[in-house]
Amino acid sequence: MEHKRLTLFAGHYGSGKTNIAVNYAVALADEGKKTCIGDLDIVNPYFRTADSAERLSKAGVELISPQFANTNVDLPALPAEIYRLVQDKSLYGIMDIGGDDRGAYALGRYVPAIREENNYRMIFVANCCRPLTRTAEEALEVMGEIEAACGLSFTDIVNNSNLGPATDPEVLLESQEFIRELCEKSGLPLYFTAVRADLAPLLEGKIFNVFPLQLQEKYFDLPDQKIF
Repeated sequence: MEHKRLTLFAGHYGSGKTNIAVNYAVALADEGKKTCIGDLDIVNPYFRTADSAERLSKAGVELISPQFANTNVDLPALPAEIYRLVQDKSLYGIMDIGGDDRGAYALGRYVPAIREENNYRMIFVANCCRPLTRTAEEALEVMGEIEAACGLSFTDIVNNSNLGPATDPEVLLESQEFIRELCEKSGLPLYFTAVRADLAPLLEGKIFNVFPLQLQEKYFDLPDQKIF
């Protein structure tokens, strides 16, 4: 899997982009890369990269998140340190972008520097198990809204279709037609397919480029209907 210096993950609310971003950052660190992840999500106060702070620290991943993440104070502001992701070329930077167009506005201030360096992937995290992105057409609409809000076009797609702890191999297999159609209509390549780690061995060779995931603990604390 070829890595760019900057990798940006965006998608619909509840698509699982934060969990993807955390796992991807850990994977880069495991390869010996100096990695830093930035939480740009100023919309959703519940699922945050800070929830995985201990795991990220153990993996050697630096975390930059809003000062009041995981507290009762919810201020829509980003720390100035986020600029390090675009300025420090020695880092492999990961950006977790807020859901939909409202969250994507926060990325806009960094776009000129990202474009200038031109060493990035802007990834749309697609989940056909979400109510408002069940079809390729619905997902394309969300993609367009995000691109318009932040001023940066997507370069790749990740298939993260899942039902959290209730996911079984059939969920991933049934999502293949959705993701094929989405890639075809958007003209973008599929970067990888995210699969819960315990299911990954069952799907190797059956779906494209399996990327094993460890779920954030919060996924196990809520009833399925509240997560997806």
